[in-house]
Amino acid sequence: MRIRSLGVIDDAVVELSPGFTAVTGETGAGKTMVVTSLGLLLGGRADPALVRIGSPSAVVEGRVSVPPGGAAAVRAEEAGAELDDGALLISRTISAEGRSRAHLGGRSVPVGVLAELADELVAVHGQTDQQGLLKPARQRGALDRYAGDAVAVPLARYGDAYRRLRAVSAQLEELTTRARERAQEADLLRFGLTEIEAVEPRPGEDAELAAEAERLGHAEALASAAALAHGALAGNPEDPEVLDATTLVAGAQRALDAVRAHDPALAALADRMGEISILLADVATELAGYADNLDADPRRLAAVEERRAALTALTRKYGTDVAAVLAWAEEGAARLTELDGDDDRIGELTAERDALRAELSGLAQALTDARTEAAARFADAVTAELASLAMPHARVSFAIRQTEDPEGVEVGGRTVAYGPAGADEVELLLAPHPGAPPRPIAKGASGGELSRVMLAVEVVFAGTDPVPTYLFDEVDAGVGGKAAVEIGRRLAKLARTAQVVVVTHLPQVAAFADRQLLVEKTSDGSVTRSGVTVLEGEDRVRELSRMLAGQEDSETARAHAEELLATARADA
Repeated sequence: MRIRSLGVIDDAVVELSPGFTAVTGETGAGKTMVVTSLGLLLGGRADPALVRIGSPSAVVEGRVSVPPGGAAAVRAEEAGAELDDGALLISRTISAEGRSRAHLGGRSVPVGVLAELADELVAVHGQTDQQGLLKPARQRGALDRYAGDAVAVPLARYGDAYRRLRAVSAQLEELTTRARERAQEADLLRFGLTEIEAVEPRPGEDAELAAEAERLGHAEALASAAALAHGALAGNPEDPEVLDATTLVAGAQRALDAVRAHDPALAALADRMGEISILLADVATELAGYADNLDADPRRLAAVEERRAALTALTRKYGTDVAAVLAWAEEGAARLTELDGDDDRIGELTAERDALRAELSGLAQALTDARTEAAARFADAVTAELASLAMPHARVSFAIRQTEDPEGVEVGGRTVAYGPAGADEVELLLAPHPGAPPRPIAKGASGGELSRVMLAVEVVFAGTDPVPTYLFDEVDAGVGGKAAVEIGRRLAKLARTAQVVVVTHLPQVAAFADRQLLVEKTSDGSVTRSGVTVLEGEDRVRELSRMLAGQEDSETARAHAEELLATARADA
């Protein structure tokens, strides 16, 4: 892994052993940047504050071996990455302005792709994980993770049922709490639909009645105008001396017909005059019929106005015209059907809720049983690890409890509270020596004991995680003496089957490493390419002496360092 312009590191190369690598150095030298760099390669959050002051960007590049045909290789190939002799080349760049870019196998990819690969490649265990595991919710998650499919399968079904129950309960609450409002809405709809049904409006009726009212209101004027027009066209029997249009046009046509044989143009005009005569006769006939059929009955006009008033009363309440009123009635009828069906809906939802609660009870019981069985195995495995970490008499156990709640689900014959992960409250307990009562690890363990318990938990997890690399970031804090030697021995044992990287300040741990890397600053406070070195022979003895006594040249410290290395070699 190459690191450039990240924190105190100017330019450095970190070469990790396939077995156990220990990263050591003075406080503030930049050891944590190794963890940070690996986190960035695995899709961690890009913080522009990590960019070295004066540099435009920070760059981390890494070469990671991946199992051929494994999930990581498949996902990388799906993202367009190319494998280089069974390895993935990963690059992450962070600009000082906060922008972040990621490259995988020579291809630019979203940072999320790196995060997807992380679960398959590296398990990171650090002090933050220790603090998180002090919380009961995290302890339940850890137990579920250890239990595997025995918990994961019923938990997935439980989660689906739990979400459906919440949705059904929300609908029920809305229907029941708003029952009065919905009843009032239904009453208003019934009143409106009854009122519209009583009037029985027809589509377009308002426009038809408006036209009829206009005609009836001016019946006398219309009749008079029609009579005058008819007389002008067809003549007035009471005054035969007045020439009408029909007579005049007929005379004009006869005059043209008498001479049409002498000029085709005049003949054409005579034909057009004949058409006019026919048209005048038709109009005159229609005028006579209009006058005869015109209804001037005041009672009909009153009926029309009364009907229009009824329609206007509806349009004031339900729409701008009859079409809008009819549309309101259609929508209102559909909504009323929905509201009237609420009682049936409440019954259906209540039955579904009860069925879901019964299903949740069964699934919650299955989760409790699976967790109880896994807790015993998990506690035995952690206890066995503690025996290898100089705590031979310590005993770890789990308390799995439920809280009574009359509104809960039935588990083990009791009605208990439940949540999205079941009804169980899980807490990790420690009895550090025989006769001591089990107490929550947050209260019952000293700093050194807590570190060893957490390391034991992580080692147990490491045995179940299908990942090739484990990174431990100073999980040995607060530990010393014989316990530190046992931690180093346990990590070396773990490194026989996986790659282990440990950032540590303990010489007892570092001595068991297959490779020890020293991170040191130059005089100007930066870590250069030569600032991360592989320690061998005399250099490793000097560094272990410094870690032991703060004095590289102390004969006593050197003797102790050589003794630690000899112990580690004997265990290998």
